[in-house]
Amino acid sequence: MRARLSWLGTLALLVTWISVAVAQTDPLPSWNDGPAKQAIVTFVTDVTREGSPDFVPSPERIATFDNDGTLWIEQPIYVQFAYALDRVKALAPQHPEWRDTQPFKAVLEGDMAALAAAGEKGAVEIVAATHAGMAPAQFIGMVQAWLATAKHPRFDRPYQELVYQPMLEVLAYLRANGFKTFIVSGGGIEFIRAFAERSYGIPPNQVVGSSIVTKFERRGGLPTLFRLPQVNFVDDGPGKPVGINQHIGLQPIAAFGNSDGDLEMLQWTTEAGGRRLGVVVHHTDAEREYAYDRQSRVGKLDKALDAAAVDRWTVVDMKRDWKTIFPVKP
Repeated sequence: MRARLSWLGTLALLVTWISVAVAQTDPLPSWNDGPAKQAIVTFVTDVTREGSPDFVPSPERIATFDNDGTLWIEQPIYVQFAYALDRVKALAPQHPEWRDTQPFKAVLEGDMAALAAAGEKGAVEIVAATHAGMAPAQFIGMVQAWLATAKHPRFDRPYQELVYQPMLEVLAYLRANGFKTFIVSGGGIEFIRAFAERSYGIPPNQVVGSSIVTKFERRGGLPTLFRLPQVNFVDDGPGKPVGINQHIGLQPIAAFGNSDGDLEMLQWTTEAGGRRLGVVVHHTDAEREYAYDRQSRVGKLDKALDAAAVDRWTVVDMKRDWKTIFPVKP
């Protein structure tokens, strides 16, 4: 009996060792085995193996990632816009005129139809009113304070917990293989800098995003930067390759996106010649997250989905390819 127990104990230990070994050798444990996972692993293996015809020196291993819908949740509205709406409500006592002025009236009354009717012009007005008039450090601090308490309306979890676990593994896997990982987003550069390092391990100087005009001035005898309510640069669509060139100075060899706003970044990356990787995250899981593509107002994926077939990009089917969506609750 004692010998049998000893044998069973040895067997259990062996199974544990095998499980640990498998976990250690699988760089993407939250991904189901399939073409999408294999495409990423094969690409990384080929460009990092010396002697391979596809070998790329470490300094040239640049990977760019869209943020909204690629690294974290973007439905039902972009997280940055959710922040802007909350700021309108917080600032309303200082602006009594907003009670009768659109689009602010719509925000204060919760009139989503009127807010939608305000369109892009209204969104720009809201962002200008809530993101300017302060130093960058002050703005970042306000965003961090908001993220510490704000929760997603459906999942009732802080937004920073609604990052995609499979994509966190891709980021870690690439960095472990000599890649530099950059966020290239249509979202505000300083908004993303407020959480990128904590959420993704991406430092502020590896964030490329849209920006508003910022000027240098002396305040209280001290040099400072001041954010103005004017658009400086829109890092979306064709702006993404421009932003990459301005901020990074090297063409990526891998790009990850999820919407038509990422189309030009994916094209510029993958049509440059040599071994390249383009990945499109397709939101297909209405139960665990959301299902949307061609008709969506947020994160529309239409032209880029068609282009994926032409340029042979890897399309990640969220429902089929991901074992889990979000990290386990802490």
